[in-house]
Amino acid sequence: PPLLSVDLSFVSSLFPATVLKIDMHTHIMPEVLPDWTKRFGYGTFIHLDHHKPGFARMMQGEKFFREIAANCWDPELRIEEYARFHTQVQVVCTIPVLFAYWAKPDHGAEVARFLNDHIAGIVSAHPKHYVGLGTLPMQDIEMAILELERCKQLGMKGIQIGSNINGKNLSEPLFNPLWAACEQLDMAVLVHPWEMMGEQDMKKYWLPWLVGMPAETTRAICSLIFSGVMERFPGIRFNFAHAGGSFIPTIGRIQHGFDVRPDLVAIDNNIAPSKYIGQFWVDSLVHDEKALRYLIDVMGREKVCLGSDYPFPLGEHRPGQLIESLQLDAALQEELLFQNALRWLGRQI
Repeated sequence: PPLLSVDLSFVSSLFPATVLKIDMHTHIMPEVLPDWTKRFGYGTFIHLDHHKPGFARMMQGEKFFREIAANCWDPELRIEEYARFHTQVQVVCTIPVLFAYWAKPDHGAEVARFLNDHIAGIVSAHPKHYVGLGTLPMQDIEMAILELERCKQLGMKGIQIGSNINGKNLSEPLFNPLWAACEQLDMAVLVHPWEMMGEQDMKKYWLPWLVGMPAETTRAICSLIFSGVMERFPGIRFNFAHAGGSFIPTIGRIQHGFDVRPDLVAIDNNIAPSKYIGQFWVDSLVHDEKALRYLIDVMGREKVCLGSDYPFPLGEHRPGQLIESLQLDAALQEELLFQNALRWLGRQI
């Protein structure tokens, strides 16, 4: 049976020798992608160049994007690697560069269906080790809702979306029907930064990933709070990648701005941003012990989940190592390592 449809006691009994760990932020893609650029006749859709055994180049049209290893597509290899990390369950979603929000809606929907069918197949083949999140053609909300419904039918527990949709903030009213559908269908939402603002102006030093990504995630959280989305749709279980970006470290500034310039900040929602802390989840990916302790202290012990961003270089290379290094009490450690992920995915503890 699917992991989240069974009692927690049974989940734990699957792996009785070790503490259960669920890594709720990992990425996967198919080993072979269609040549959508050729099929559709435009664009720079990602395709793979398997240039040597166990490795492939991700290509955007003819432009090199990134080299990846087989653990980006091989579910059996990933299970073996995670066994060495003493981590039993991976929540898998696509790689944001595959979102293709910029494509024509019909083509974006075809890409999303292909990627979602791939993830659903992995979960079906390895139900003890994988939980799937879907992707949506966010450039057309009606199509996005149809694919959301299909993801639900496929057994997925939620979706992953980008921090902006072709430059539009998640606060835009056009997204409201999707939020309503997520709430009605009880689908969790992982927000992941992509297409970072200012990227063209800071290509050097990997700044889009080091500076732009934390800012993008903060942009998404503030947009969802200030617009009232979180207030109008309180049943949506949002989770924000990379520990919520720079939102938690700068919440004092954000709250102060709300207090001193409500004419600019509180125009759509007069509830203070600090009131929403504890109403959404973040992953644990901070790479620093003091930062993780601060994150837990501010967010609360039930709202921080083990999330590694595996298998990419900016992720935690041994999922859960930072949490375990804090030498927390057993109850708190279990919350961070698996219970909070189950809560976010809709399983009450």
